[in-house]
Amino acid sequence: MTSLIRRMRRTAAIAVAAAAGSSLVLTGTASAHSGTAHAGTAGQAVTSAPLTKGLYQSAYSERNHVLWTTAAVGRPPVTRSTLMKVDPRTLKVQASYTPPVTDEATGAVEAVYGVAVDDEHNTVWTTNTRNDTVAVYSQRTGKHLATLPDVAHAREIVVDERHDTVWASGFGDGSLVTFDSRTFKEKERITVEGASPTGLAVDERSGTAYAADLNNDRIIQASPGTTDPRFIPAGDAPISIALSKDGRTAYTADQNGDGISVVDLRKGAVTKSVTTGKGALSVATDTRSGRVVVVNRTDATLSVVNPRKGTVEKTVPTGTDPNHVEVAGGTAYVVDKSGTGTADDKLTRIRLGH
Repeated sequence: MTSLIRRMRRTAAIAVAAAAGSSLVLTGTASAHSGTAHAGTAGQAVTSAPLTKGLYQSAYSERNHVLWTTAAVGRPPVTRSTLMKVDPRTLKVQASYTPPVTDEATGAVEAVYGVAVDDEHNTVWTTNTRNDTVAVYSQRTGKHLATLPDVAHAREIVVDERHDTVWASGFGDGSLVTFDSRTFKEKERITVEGASPTGLAVDERSGTAYAADLNNDRIIQASPGTTDPRFIPAGDAPISIALSKDGRTAYTADQNGDGISVVDLRKGAVTKSVTTGKGALSVATDTRSGRVVVVNRTDATLSVVNPRKGTVEKTVPTGTDPNHVEVAGGTAYVVDKSGTGTADDKLTRIRLGH
């Protein structure tokens, strides 16, 4: 990571902290949930705004202080998909980009689902699940820079800026594929027969990646340069994964277990199981406090967990069918992905506090 990026990130962190403590006047479509402070008051705890139909995931850019979100509607041929740049303070869309057309006859586009930002190279990466590819866009202009093939049912993507590496999970064939974030060239590929990797996390100190193996109730640990991964037990149907700040502990959202597992990566064992709500789907770590947040899709809630005590500290309502959570600067951003209706899906911002 360059010294320039470090300076920019320190500045962005200060800006995030200032925004979190400043007066927020809700305008446009943003609205406060019932039970929280009224619109126009300072320190709004929970705020939401409709963005578009078919929201899937989000990723926060410290460099640009924006939230990138993906959306895709329907089954193939998917003709409606967008990559959006959202202001995290106002929850308003700053720019919207349509992926490239893949079939002129049907109007199908290279629909975007998973998303991650690379602030070192000022790019944003997406998984194009229906097309078995991943793609790269410019954060500055939104221009489509590259499409990289052969990631079967590509689900999630994470960036290791320190090692100029991007990891993608291939749910369709049990593969973890890495790319060079500078050249966009494939670096290596690890395929585990019978695996179904979904969520991803990477420890940038070691360059080690961890994948939630949905159908095998385990974590796949993959180190750079090795084709022999390590397998670590997890909960019931782990679908999402996050790491503690020190990289020694993993947290998995267990879809069938309705909660999270706390996993000691050195011992290779689950140390705690915490029930959070029905349909636990996405998990993230608040590195400032060490707490873990998880969205429970069926219950339409977000739970804040103290992983050391193994307790739920609070549970907050979200929009309908929450699909993904991103945490930045002590704030959680939750996107919905509702399966029915015509209303736009919402982005919900939740201040986590200290």
